[in-house]
Amino acid sequence: MSVTAIRFAGPRALLVELSGLESVLALHARLTSDPLPGQLDVLAAASTVLVQCDTRAHAVAARAAVERLELDHAPAATGKTIEIPVTYDGEDLAEVARLTGLSPEGVVNAHTGQVWTAAFGGFAPGFAYLTGEDNTLDVPRRATPRTAVPAGAVALAGGYSAVYPRKSPGGWQLIGHTGSVLWDVGRPSPALIRPQDKVRFVAVRESVVPAGSAPSAEAASAVSEVPSEHASAAAAFAGAASTGAASAEAGTSAAEPAPPRRDSAGSLEVVSAGLQSLVQDLGRPGMGNLGVGSSGALDVPAARQANRLAGNSPGDAVVENLFGSLVLRARGDQVLAVTGARVELDIAPSGRRPAQDAPFALLDGETLSLGPATAGLRAYVAVRGGIELAAELGSRSSDTMSGLGPAPLEAGSVLPVGDAGSGHVVGTPEPSVLRVSPGETALLRITPGPRDDWFGQAGLDRLTGQDWVSGSASDRIGVRLELPAAEGAAPAGGSSGTPIGDLTGPPAPLERIRDGELQSEGTVAGALQVPPSGLPVLFLADHPVTGGYPVIAAVVPEDLPVAAQLPPGSTVRFVLVDPDTLLSAGSAGTSTQPERYRA
Repeated sequence: MSVTAIRFAGPRALLVELSGLESVLALHARLTSDPLPGQLDVLAAASTVLVQCDTRAHAVAARAAVERLELDHAPAATGKTIEIPVTYDGEDLAEVARLTGLSPEGVVNAHTGQVWTAAFGGFAPGFAYLTGEDNTLDVPRRATPRTAVPAGAVALAGGYSAVYPRKSPGGWQLIGHTGSVLWDVGRPSPALIRPQDKVRFVAVRESVVPAGSAPSAEAASAVSEVPSEHASAAAAFAGAASTGAASAEAGTSAAEPAPPRRDSAGSLEVVSAGLQSLVQDLGRPGMGNLGVGSSGALDVPAARQANRLAGNSPGDAVVENLFGSLVLRARGDQVLAVTGARVELDIAPSGRRPAQDAPFALLDGETLSLGPATAGLRAYVAVRGGIELAAELGSRSSDTMSGLGPAPLEAGSVLPVGDAGSGHVVGTPEPSVLRVSPGETALLRITPGPRDDWFGQAGLDRLTGQDWVSGSASDRIGVRLELPAAEGAAPAGGSSGTPIGDLTGPPAPLERIRDGELQSEGTVAGALQVPPSGLPVLFLADHPVTGGYPVIAAVVPEDLPVAAQLPPGSTVRFVLVDPDTLLSAGSAGTSTQPERYRA
């Protein structure tokens, strides 16, 4: 058991490669029980562990510490044992039987006759990749993924078994379904199955049910059949099952969430939400193993500035508005501040036009209108006292990937305002923190890896030696990069026509120099993941916690606010920098080659 390689995944994270899954589980258990200084999150995957730190210095120290670790076997009984009642009526049960050479009954016996271990999480909150004791049920994914797999579906693919916690697309082979609720934010531990837990699947019928049969009452009451030694898991299942079918499908708790603090501070009513308006704070880091990303405001400096101007704490909830056109009405006198993307502010009926990046009053009954964004993409609205919606997993952020947090705002939404108190002193006008301008090329600093060896030096030269364009399909999950339009496009090397490096010819997608597929592994915000098209996707705050495409480089955290403010059609250029100084490669005091290619 050993560490085989350590790669930086951006300046502040490590991707540790290990000799096998047992080593992965051992390292994950070690770092979970004894975190390294500055460790924010540790995420296990098939053959890697991603360690995220708060600073570059802590990441460098973490690398040295991991190199010195001596790994034993994964500690015994590091997780609990859970029994999952299953009705084996999956649409792919017959196909799995054909692929394995077993009968449908044989598939069920093989699935229930072994203990499965939750190796790692990912894909969605509560989704756990379970490894078995043998390879009997190692089957490929479906050739054509389904657009919708129901919550509770029990599935197989690539040597793993899993239960889908919520309705979602998926390409795994479906062999049955369960009434167990895999994800419930109302529970002390929202995920029913966590990494290193043991899972036993229990057939709740004597025989295999034909595909397409409806679930029976027996599945819903199967918790009574769980042995007493697993009473805690049974109680969790029973509590969740009592919430009803609607709660099970949504993966949420039927218990009323803790009500927000309501007092005389009033509220803001949404008259028009514009294209998209979401409640955001600084997110919920540290939950990657549950399949939950950090989420939070995409332009953190702008969100912090809005709160500072309104007299709030940095982590108070704000409204993140896309492209402007948001209209809010005050219920009670309020103090607001608007930062980020440049928008014109108008207050009716008074006709006042307050400035951005400065606090202003919005009196009871008045409406504030944000005009269309003229520079940047996302504006941030803070109100003195903060937005007091109920938190989920410690955050009020709306996560578009997982569905956690408040729903997107719409006309009629009411945002309760917290009690400002004497400590909430409003700020004074400040310069804008927006770092993008219309028509200008956005420069984003990057560090190579962790999978730049899938593209080689030529791939890095291509990535940094030509311009890219932010696509219209970009969202909070990521910026989808495209090639400049052929007609009137700048030559490879930039809009000025000055070559960058030794590239010749028109811009082109990135090309792999390795065959095969990459096993899913942890990813960070800023990762430039490259799908088969060769067009990178720049991950933002709502990105999936794991990914199966190689990451050629990562945008440094300091430049993610720039990426968050790029309107569709913006020109982007990547610049390799030294991860310690963040100066471009070749600058004074830095190497002329990226870290991976140093001798």
